[in-house]
Amino acid sequence: MWLNAVDGIIPGGISIDDFVAVTKTDMSTAEKMLRELVANDIGRFNDDSIDFEEGDKLQVGLFAISKGVPIDEIAQRLDWKDFEGLASKILETHDFATMKNVILTKPRMEIDVVGIRLGIAILIDCKHWKKMNSSALNSIVKKQIERTKNYVAKTKNSIAAPVIVTLYQDSIIFVDKVPIVPIFQLANFLEEFYGNLEKIQTIEKANQ
Repeated sequence: MWLNAVDGIIPGGISIDDFVAVTKTDMSTAEKMLRELVANDIGRFNDDSIDFEEGDKLQVGLFAISKGVPIDEIAQRLDWKDFEGLASKILETHDFATMKNVILTKPRMEIDVVGIRLGIAILIDCKHWKKMNSSALNSIVKKQIERTKNYVAKTKNSIAAPVIVTLYQDSIIFVDKVPIVPIFQLANFLEEFYGNLEKIQTIEKANQ
């Protein structure tokens, strides 16, 4: 039931009848699911439809995981836009100004999500669904540090922290002082970010 619910989350909204069809449920079950989602701040009713925002699809995916649906099955229903959309949404709810898919040139690099608050930028690389061993994590962290250095070099008066956000990770870990943060713990990480700066690698221009 909850696995199919992921397919019914369409940003901008979907009619309840269409939600029934997409999720292959009956009207009673669909309405019960939608009421439960709205009660958990996912979507809102609008007459005979329900409105969803960017990031809500992944929110429903995480909700389904909490209901016992295997992560691998949820991952097959989601894409990188869902992941980055939720990361951006969480940053915005914590008063960060956000940008997605920031392109740097010479050399060309792309940063998934940038959040800026109180003069510090958080540069997030969203790793989509893959379980990562130590070697893979080290490589990912090294690349994000390089992106962060490039961002700082091209951005006036900037201080930035590289961060990796993932679905599979069970808890926050650090590799070379770079946080690897599970998406479901990103909100808590942001709340504690400024109090934990001494534990986190930050990069700024040498002449600042």
